[in-house]
Amino acid sequence: MIKIFREGDREFEKKASKLLNRFLDLIEVEDQVRKIGKEIKNKGDEALLKYTRLWDKNELCRECLEVPRNMIQDALTFVENEVIKSLKIAAERIRKYQERKLPEEWVVEENGARIGERVTPLEKVGIYVPGGKASYPSTVLMNAIPAVVAGVKEIYMVTPFPRGEYDPSVLVAADIAGVKKIFKVGGAQAIFALAYGTETIPKVDKIVGPGNIFVATAKKLVYGIVDIDMIAGPSEILIVADHGNPLWIAADLMSQAEHDESAYPVFITNNEKLAEEVRTEFENLLKENLRRNIIEKSSGNNGAILLFENRDKMYSFANDFAPEHLELIVEDPDEALERIKNAGAIFIGEYSSEPVGDYLAGPDHTLPTGGTARFFSPLGVEDFVKKSSMIIVSSQWIEKYGKHIINIANQEKLFSHAHAVEVRLKK
Repeated sequence: MIKIFREGDREFEKKASKLLNRFLDLIEVEDQVRKIGKEIKNKGDEALLKYTRLWDKNELCRECLEVPRNMIQDALTFVENEVIKSLKIAAERIRKYQERKLPEEWVVEENGARIGERVTPLEKVGIYVPGGKASYPSTVLMNAIPAVVAGVKEIYMVTPFPRGEYDPSVLVAADIAGVKKIFKVGGAQAIFALAYGTETIPKVDKIVGPGNIFVATAKKLVYGIVDIDMIAGPSEILIVADHGNPLWIAADLMSQAEHDESAYPVFITNNEKLAEEVRTEFENLLKENLRRNIIEKSSGNNGAILLFENRDKMYSFANDFAPEHLELIVEDPDEALERIKNAGAIFIGEYSSEPVGDYLAGPDHTLPTGGTARFFSPLGVEDFVKKSSMIIVSSQWIEKYGKHIINIANQEKLFSHAHAVEVRLKK
């Protein structure tokens, strides 16, 4: 059950420290995951099928790893029309948002030189979509659409089919987003298959999408062979409020607590009455919640209501916590925005509930967790392009600046660097 911790109490300092020092510990499974990677690299589909049988309890043959087109078409008949309509509206809003962010090439001319930057899309991208405790058609949209907008031609999706079961809405979302090939594999083995390539699954340039600790560890191990988006940990929300509707705040905390037992639902305030009311509403909502067991564990282990003495300390904690999702329900949101430096996504005002961003607002919901919002950004179209610097200089430019290049090269004792420019000056 979620508890209130008051600043000045010993338990407050202990809880705050634990929250600020949370991190995803991958070491405990790294040896096991490394073994899986070695087998996938050396044995390809054979090892992929082995681990799919072992972990997903799904007996597959090499020819049936890929989801056939008729299964995707059939999925459309199993999903309610209203849900399909909602997914299409979400897809369009995500697409429009990402189109505004598309990086542009640029060139400037000065002193006989043209200097600029060329932008080209990645060629092949792999998208990981988890299964298990919940189904995530929204994750399909959020990961695939930015890649499509960037111009990626080949997008491959991997998602587990535990015991052969699947959610048709995930396949429908993939069709809406523009994913052409889907494979029935998940876990660390799917990440390695995308990174190394197998007889059936193509090798990609980048892998994106959330997953469990095994998936996160596999992504860490293949980084450098391919690019990745980030190493994501449990979902988290930090709500900062000095006033507000306690029922709404409690509901928003619960929206993240229900993800899994490791989620972090955290509320901080300088209003004692509000803290007590939020705790009461949280307890009331929990009584009949269908995911009560998960919420009780996440809110009991990682959740907290922290009661601070003033706003300064609230904002300081928020920046140190660097949350995945940050809700601001405060009298002066402009001041709050000025003071907040670290957050994956910021939701301002009582109506800006976190699920608005998860599904329909437009910005991507693949966000940094575990405090990595201090240096990571949300996934976006810019993550699916690469940039090349472009340099075109004339003889006049070499005559003007060549001596400076020679001076620096000689200082570094890279004499052939200097000579490469000297021969052009002699001409």
